[in-house]
Amino acid sequence: MSETLNERQILGVNFYVGDVQGAIRRLASGGLLVVPAAPALKDVAWNVDYREALMNADVAIADSAFMVLLWNFIQNDSIPRLSGLKYLKELLQLHEVRTSGNTFWVMAGSVSSSKNVDWLASEGIEVPPEFVYQAPMYGGKIEDLELIDKLQLLRPKHVVITVGGGTQERLGLYLKRNLDYLPSIHCIGAAIAFLSGDQVRIPDWADRLYLGWLLRCMSSPRRFIPRYLSASQLVPLLWHYRDRLPVPEDSEQPLTQTE
Repeated sequence: MSETLNERQILGVNFYVGDVQGAIRRLASGGLLVVPAAPALKDVAWNVDYREALMNADVAIADSAFMVLLWNFIQNDSIPRLSGLKYLKELLQLHEVRTSGNTFWVMAGSVSSSKNVDWLASEGIEVPPEFVYQAPMYGGKIEDLELIDKLQLLRPKHVVITVGGGTQERLGLYLKRNLDYLPSIHCIGAAIAFLSGDQVRIPDWADRLYLGWLLRCMSSPRRFIPRYLSASQLVPLLWHYRDRLPVPEDSEQPLTQTE
């Protein structure tokens, strides 16, 4: 297994498992940070574009409590969880992120955008309207020339993507590969929604005790219970492949999706 003190290779993805300040420092000069959640990570075996995004990220943090607990049990390891919520809170303390015009926000829709921008303003972070972009519903292949044009015109130092897991990572890689400069691209998903009230608020104690998923399920059971139940598919995948990229043992080709 390839690893250093602050890294673990899990399912072929190089996860950073140090503290939040270290994760932020790794993106100081630009790059792509992803926060894979278990319901999306279970698809790494067959979702080629998602897997490619994780493999080409500059930092992948171990946000998934389920993955961390499962990994530690299987490998007799003791890596800590670094939540996307904790990462975002620390990121928002940086002066350069709080400075108007330095940070561009990609939001999941008009309602989310309004709530998130209002909350940021209440925290003393003013976001000009031109630095907020409401993402369309992306299909299998991500292409967004309007977003590319906006970013290349405004040239923010930071781009924060708050759309759903499985999509945001692919969008982040698309931006990394197609912009003519390299900002710090933070794929933090729903983390800001837990602060703004766009989704159920997750207090520090619940995040620290790995209970964010439970609060989400209680707030919207039809939406989140099936999603988190699907994460059980990660168990046999991680048990079999552990640090290796999921591929058939007799082939170098990735696994394909099965019905």
